[in-house]
Amino acid sequence: MGDVAMSSTTHNLWLTANILGLVVVVAVAALLSLLIYFVKVIDRRVVQVRDTLKAASATTADTVLIPQVADGVDAVLAEGLQHHLFLGRVLGKVKS
Repeated sequence: MGDVAMSSTTHNLWLTANILGLVVVVAVAALLSLLIYFVKVIDRRVVQVRDTLKAASATTADTVLIPQVADGVDAVLAEGLQHHLFLGRVLGKVKS
């Protein structure tokens, strides 16, 4: 069998096409590796968000007590204001 001759222009075009093909394959492999890495990061963070939401629901389970505590704080503040006014009148600093 005889050798098939190829001109230098055709040889250079084939060589360029092969090099560009190799570059494209390497770039696609790198991008797919990045995609896999980012998907793993997202999966880890989804688990963290889920755990945080579970903790938040556990924390807010006792929100029924908030109005009762607020009423108690208001009562203490009102009593403190009465003592302040009384002491102010006794000492002559507050006028009615």
